[in-house]
Amino acid sequence: MKTLKFICLILFLTSLLQDAFGQNTSTQLQKYFSALHQNQQFNGNVLIAEKGKVVFEQAYGYADFDSKRLNTLSTEVPIASITKTFTATAILQLKDKGLLKLTDPVIKFLPDFPYAGITIRNLLSHTSGMPSFDVLLDSVTKARPDTVLTNKDLIAGIKNTKIPLNYQPGEKWNYDNTNFAVLALIVEKLSGLSIDNYFKIHILKPAGMTHTFFPAFTFYHYSEGEKKNLAIPYFKPYSYSDSYIRSDSILFLAKYWHNYNFRGFGETISTTQDLLKYDQALYNGKLVSEASLQAAFIPYRLNNGEYNRAWYGLGWQVDRDSTFGKVVNHTGGIAGLSAVLVRNINLHQTVIIYSIGSDNAHIYAIDAMNILNGRRVAAPKKNIANLYAATLLTTGPKAAASLLEKAKRDTANYAVNEDDFNAVAYDLLGSEAAYQLPVVPHPIAALAVFKLNTELFPTSWNVYDSYGDALRQTGHKAEAIKMYQKSIELNPKNEDGWVFCGG
Repeated sequence: MKTLKFICLILFLTSLLQDAFGQNTSTQLQKYFSALHQNQQFNGNVLIAEKGKVVFEQAYGYADFDSKRLNTLSTEVPIASITKTFTATAILQLKDKGLLKLTDPVIKFLPDFPYAGITIRNLLSHTSGMPSFDVLLDSVTKARPDTVLTNKDLIAGIKNTKIPLNYQPGEKWNYDNTNFAVLALIVEKLSGLSIDNYFKIHILKPAGMTHTFFPAFTFYHYSEGEKKNLAIPYFKPYSYSDSYIRSDSILFLAKYWHNYNFRGFGETISTTQDLLKYDQALYNGKLVSEASLQAAFIPYRLNNGEYNRAWYGLGWQVDRDSTFGKVVNHTGGIAGLSAVLVRNINLHQTVIIYSIGSDNAHIYAIDAMNILNGRRVAAPKKNIANLYAATLLTTGPKAAASLLEKAKRDTANYAVNEDDFNAVAYDLLGSEAAYQLPVVPHPIAALAVFKLNTELFPTSWNVYDSYGDALRQTGHKAEAIKMYQKSIELNPKNEDGWVFCGG
């Protein structure tokens, strides 16, 4: 009787400890994401689950900055390249049915495909060596600038191409959407369905994903109905910018994705809750056999026997850090929005995040996974470099210096980081702008920040090298040589410095 009471007591105490740990984990996650949001570093949704049970879920900030429409737990979001895992799932389903082998050459299913040596496995692992579709179809879009190309136009457009492979299949790795557009064509050929309908019937329906759909046009061309509950991508043109612009207002992006309305690599709109259903359907064997999934979660070995440099498997990225078990993920990114699905296969843990106006969703997800497993994560801090640059431009050097002094005294909330100052200084220099936006250089402010970085981090060779580069670009050759010489003193292996100094 005493033994039974003792066992019951142990079970009761264990339950209390588990509840306490769960509450502490949730509190830590709340603090982390709230700090990111307060620092204006995170605007989006996060969902974290363990063994299928949601342990933390929260929406932050605006889904549409212009209308002030808030993110909610059911906000729909363009998941971009997370779609590649759908296409990989479709291919593995066809493999499980015996309709294809991963070693099959693409020409077995698409006879007009111009590259005979490429296999399905090469496409899944981004080791095909294929040029990007915009390179392959450049002559088509130049001849007909208003043309809208879809999957059915891909093979017809490239079957007689003379453009060689970038490398032999399996020789190297490079991430390219073209691989998955071709895989989508194989799915369509073998199933007799459009890729969208295949996804609906064979992935969304069995997984119970009722809030996932495929817009009529990919990226930045959403209809008013599609945008009603959509997380709208917004983009900061410069790191020091204090405001965002809508990504769909950028002419370069609108035109590019008007020409290329391809499927299979990034066109899905979903929710964090639907992605959890997808995640659970993979765990529960509703979509793909366990053997096929395990094969997908192994980094692809190149022809030389080494893992590819990205540790990319078959439609999934494999994390190198296996401290808490095998972790796989896929990110999705478009201008002004990033998303990620991270899965700890061994511990059955899932982190799903999207972030508007930031490309850091994956970084936040890894931090969340570490918190979930009891690992200490540094508290988010404000980027003082960006704030300094913005203040310098709007209020002047005195106010910027005062702000920096405040940040130095408040290291709990501000990060004074060499790389941050270097990055914002180059942004101020304005040598180029993303997505063909107008360049707005601030050379005087840029040189001031580069110089400041040498004062903040006087033992770093790189700050002198960068300052020298900026002086060179702005026509101050003598001063540039002095900075390069200082960088060489600190790092004799600085080849750029030697080249400029004539060494």
